[in-house]
Amino acid sequence: MSDTLGIVGAGAWGTALGQAAARAGTPSLVWAYEREVADAINIAHENSVFLPGVKLDASIRATNDPSELSACAAWLVVTPAQHMRASLEGFAPHLRPGTPVALCSKGIERGSLKLMSEVLAEALPQAIPAVLSGPSFAADVARSLPTAVTLACEDEMAGQKLVALIGSESFRPYLADDLIGAEIGGSVKNVLAIAAGIVEGRGLGKSAHAALIARGYAEMTRLAVALGAKKNTLAGLCGLGDLVLTCSSPQSRNMSCGLALGRGEMLEAIMASRNSVTEGVASAPAVMELAARHDVEMPICAAVAGIVGGQISVDAAIEGLLSRPFKMEGA
Repeated sequence: MSDTLGIVGAGAWGTALGQAAARAGTPSLVWAYEREVADAINIAHENSVFLPGVKLDASIRATNDPSELSACAAWLVVTPAQHMRASLEGFAPHLRPGTPVALCSKGIERGSLKLMSEVLAEALPQAIPAVLSGPSFAADVARSLPTAVTLACEDEMAGQKLVALIGSESFRPYLADDLIGAEIGGSVKNVLAIAAGIVEGRGLGKSAHAALIARGYAEMTRLAVALGAKKNTLAGLCGLGDLVLTCSSPQSRNMSCGLALGRGEMLEAIMASRNSVTEGVASAPAVMELAARHDVEMPICAAVAGIVGGQISVDAAIEGLLSRPFKMEGA
């Protein structure tokens, strides 16, 4: 087995992770669905479709052939959450048993309501599962700006191996063993970022924005703990850290979606104008179904699910949240 890192998915985040690996001295092989993306990475050393303007390290190579990843020391899987199962099943014949596989997409599978680690266990049972999550914009990582993330892995040796493959002065993975906490933090923060964007787009003020982050963090933590996560995990990079970043910058696809909704744009038009996935839109109804299954109250996420599902208007959702009964803060 080589020391090459396999990356499944050549979007902005997958490409940026290849850059992070290069800075750690690790060559990477990126699987791209689109032949033109693979050719651009290999010939021009740039992903002009998904990460334009960033010169890529020569150690990053791209392929359209899944079988080429079979010799890689570990995999990072960066395909969108709602396509994760199909992607993993397609790659199953090419994964060696005992290979660490870090899930880098954030979401809950619609229909089954399974976390990505559960999908991985079913599709690639021979993998050692890990989750990479935290406050990290692809453009920042690609340009070597300082970034810290959570790398959750129950197998400490596999986790250390992944850290060695991608960790550097500018990209700092912190090890944890709580996959559920890392996954719920990454999934729910996308939904809350849509809400934060709506607050901004409607001009409700910075006080409302701060309150939404704090109350949203409480919702995220309640669900994670109900699913068996450690509360402290959500106070770290993959929970609070990622929530603050994603709710505070229009660079976030989810917050920018909320901004547009808050300004009165229609969801269909917003989504049609994008070539990248806005995970919070797909995750919102799944989060609420999961919350209902575990009897967890999540009013902000419920409002977002209602808005993106077309069941309630932005103004009605805001009015509903502001008219809720007063209660103790910890409740």
